[in-house]
Amino acid sequence: MGILLAADVPIPAVVPFGILLGCIAVLPLVATHWWEHNKNKGIVAALLSAPVVWWLLSQGLEGRHGLEHALLEYFQFIVLLGSLFTISGGIFLDGDLRATPKVNTCFFAVGSVIANLVGTTGAAMLLIRPLLRTNSQRKHITHTVVFFIFIVCNVAGCLTPLGDPPLFIGYLKGVPFEWTLRLWPEWLIVNVALLAIYFVFDSIMVKKETPQALRLDQTQLAPLKVHGSLNFALLAGVIALVALSVKTPYREIGMIVLSGISLMTTKRDIRTRNGFSWVPIVEVAVLFIGIFVTMVPALMLLAVKGKSLGVDTPMEFFWFTGILSSFLDNAPTYATFLTLAQSLGLPNEVVGVSHNVLAAISCGAVFMGANTYIGNGPNFMVKAIADSAKVKMPGFFGYMAWSGAILIPLFVVVSLVMFRGS
Repeated sequence: MGILLAADVPIPAVVPFGILLGCIAVLPLVATHWWEHNKNKGIVAALLSAPVVWWLLSQGLEGRHGLEHALLEYFQFIVLLGSLFTISGGIFLDGDLRATPKVNTCFFAVGSVIANLVGTTGAAMLLIRPLLRTNSQRKHITHTVVFFIFIVCNVAGCLTPLGDPPLFIGYLKGVPFEWTLRLWPEWLIVNVALLAIYFVFDSIMVKKETPQALRLDQTQLAPLKVHGSLNFALLAGVIALVALSVKTPYREIGMIVLSGISLMTTKRDIRTRNGFSWVPIVEVAVLFIGIFVTMVPALMLLAVKGKSLGVDTPMEFFWFTGILSSFLDNAPTYATFLTLAQSLGLPNEVVGVSHNVLAAISCGAVFMGANTYIGNGPNFMVKAIADSAKVKMPGFFGYMAWSGAILIPLFVVVSLVMFRGS
């Protein structure tokens, strides 16, 4: 969004953004039943957006330009997510394999690749149900779902702007589509490490299963079958529209058309068996319209006063972006720290900042969304599906114990190896 106004932004103009992020973090925990209704999320987003809209419009031409720019980015953002969600929801993977450590690890490895093509949400929704069916005869599978959230819902998706919402925000702000491929060393280190840790852990846990459970797992088998395969071609079309940098609005029109084709050609039974629902994408839509509007003053304030925060090295950007992404939504966190980096006058290598700093912001936002259930959208969705399958999932702080023990030491290593320089 850049510096939209030359004058300093009054602090009260930033307050609605902070309150909205606080609501997203806290209300699912303290008002679960009320917050689960998208209508109530929309009310909160509208009430907090209204004073910001009024303030921006009161600033004249530049304020209106800032609001229009935010709404355009929101439109681009939600059309991409909506198309990936709609098309991937028409692909159903059926079957029940043996629930061995090798098979489960292969599920995660596949997810770590396809998340970069269909997004972490699409990959999670495609794979979580067949993974749960495969492991349905086993009793000790909590760790499997936790690692699924770590890998498929989060750290897998850092190689393309399609992989995770923060990276698409970067793409909208001018980061070249292919630039994120530079993150392959970080992606490889974290994903391979987590796959190896999971394989060892699951090899230990499978020995705790009863002989009866293992016999059931060996006898109740069904080969994997893919239903709705036409949607793979439609997903390729979405990827092409983004990768070829087709201009707005033609890119978004193309995505909407491809989504419509998916809805018209995919059998209803496939989406039913896939547990497809519009609720998750509606939730994203109503929350992010509020986020995109209310964060305009916050980004403007950072652009003016960002230097005073003292964050200026890649390691600091990695950890500050990551810690906030753990408890706030990682897309606006990415946008906030990108604007902060642009305000520092760093080497102008990519959208006004150095490659190392942009890599640190990108990895911090994507990787550390896995630290809590609220760090990234698919986390809670997968937990809810696992709960419905009678998997005993840890609570909010119990999950943080898992991430603290496994992810944080890994991220320390990554920061020391990849982001130690200036």
